[in-house]
Amino acid sequence: MPSASEIREQVAAETERRNRLAVPAFAGGFVYLLSAIVIASTINSAPTVGLLQGLAPAISGDANPSVSPRAPWVRYVSHHSLALIAGGALAALALVVLTLILLLLANATRFRRPKSLAATRPLVLAGGLGLALVSLGHEIVSAIETHNFVVGHDHSNHAVERALVTGTANNLIDYIELLAGLALVVGMIATMVNAIRVGLIPRWLGMVGMLAAVLIFLPETGAELQVIPAFWIVMMGVLFLGRWSSGDPPAWAAGEARPWPPRGAPRTGGARAVAAGAAGAAAVTPAPVQPTSGASSGKRRRKRGARR
Repeated sequence: MPSASEIREQVAAETERRNRLAVPAFAGGFVYLLSAIVIASTINSAPTVGLLQGLAPAISGDANPSVSPRAPWVRYVSHHSLALIAGGALAALALVVLTLILLLLANATRFRRPKSLAATRPLVLAGGLGLALVSLGHEIVSAIETHNFVVGHDHSNHAVERALVTGTANNLIDYIELLAGLALVVGMIATMVNAIRVGLIPRWLGMVGMLAAVLIFLPETGAELQVIPAFWIVMMGVLFLGRWSSGDPPAWAAGEARPWPPRGAPRTGGARAVAAGAAGAAAVTPAPVQPTSGASSGKRRRKRGARR
């Protein structure tokens, strides 16, 4: 068990980190949502290739046309690469903020519950930073590959596949994204579970965080569902700002685990309410009465009666 001085030092360090991270966390959620909107709106405006349009060359007897039906789509991506890179940069910035939030939660949880998964912090660090790099790197690689396609002379199906999927850089990005995404999902879910156990975040917020981890790993779900990770990041900013409606969960100020009660059981207020309750109890507790002899008690009674 940590000593009282170690607990004070830990709580002071956590408070300082929360104060520094509160505003970036609050803004990071909006940045994450903005990145999803920028990328989705840009891609949704691209020219579509229908099934019949894609099969038209094969139907006409040309299995490998010199100009792929998907060539206009690749040209569109190349011409809008700046918007896509900007969206990737915003996503990378938001993921860095997310990583810092999770590292703070993981460290605070580990202090209060030493038997928590020791690999949580490395998983969060590798997964969060890895996805941040991939978010930006994917758009940069896509811009380079699609530009090479546009200025080149080979516009066949093979060239399209190379520009979008099968290129060496694309394959490398895909492998990094898979590994980093899995690491972040495992690390984030483990952090949520243990943060709930020690009482650092409300149970519902932890559940939202677990869902957010899966949605971050599956960005293709669309900008609509990416609202959930953005909402979770914003709520963590509110918590770090000390603006939670019921006050800070008591585990933060106590420096020790204060597990959440079973569902339906009453939950005490935040650390301020706990401190106020303790102060109030001390104020109303009567002082001990010293025993007195019968004679002196009788004298006091007679004196009070004489004044009346």
